[in-house]
Amino acid sequence: MGRVRATLGTTALAFALAVAAAPGSAQVADLVDRTAFRVCADPGNAPLSHQDGSGFENRLAAMFGEKLGVPVSYVWFPQVTGFVRKTLQAGRCDVVIGFAQGDELVLNTNHYYVSTHVLIARADSDLADVDTLTDARLLDKRIGVVAGTPPATHLARNGLIGKAKGYDLVVDRRVENPAGDMLADLEAGEIDLAILWGPIGGPLVKGNDALVVTPLLKEEATPRLFYRITMGVRAGEDEWKRELNSLIRRNQAEIDAILIEAGVPLVDDYGTKLKPAG
Repeated sequence: MGRVRATLGTTALAFALAVAAAPGSAQVADLVDRTAFRVCADPGNAPLSHQDGSGFENRLAAMFGEKLGVPVSYVWFPQVTGFVRKTLQAGRCDVVIGFAQGDELVLNTNHYYVSTHVLIARADSDLADVDTLTDARLLDKRIGVVAGTPPATHLARNGLIGKAKGYDLVVDRRVENPAGDMLADLEAGEIDLAILWGPIGGPLVKGNDALVVTPLLKEEATPRLFYRITMGVRAGEDEWKRELNSLIRRNQAEIDAILIEAGVPLVDDYGTKLKPAG
């Protein structure tokens, strides 16, 4: 599901707050390299980031580097356990382009987009117009879902988990491709529907007329299916955070254009309706 992560426990939160309040935290900003826009990124996390520069987060990084007047450099590391510790916290890079708001591993900027999970169906299926997980037509269907993600909880609550097919959440995308496997199973008829995080599913399906993408905007039960996506910096780097916030605010239209062109479904801050284009 990209970088949507479960909220950490109170111990981790207390540690993060203690780090931010520590006397030495004011010096953390000195770690930011002003000669380059140093990005921490997954080398194989298409369509978000990729070492070949094809991801939409790569395009966002290029735009930010241009606005700052510096080149973009990358520290590549798979989005598995230790990603933040071995990249951002180690001082090897200065920003993670996509982080869910409220993740205590980083200091979040203001969010630069909001997206939600999506249903993906075959265009010739009688399920192509399903837009909610409470639809009675789903009761006997095989639904693909990433294990441990919020949609899996909704499937369980609605009695749909029994026939669901789970796909791994935390993998090294250089060697495993759960989203691609799920979509291949959908097209092959192994599953009847797929549920993916919108910024993954939308771009992967863009241009494929055989599949239909429907954002999940009507789910009122918890957990929520939409997330506000920020950039992540090190705790204590408030000046750097404010600089990035200013860039986000002044270039929101250009950010939106990059995301929309990539196929990312953008929704309002409450996840209830699609964000108007432009």
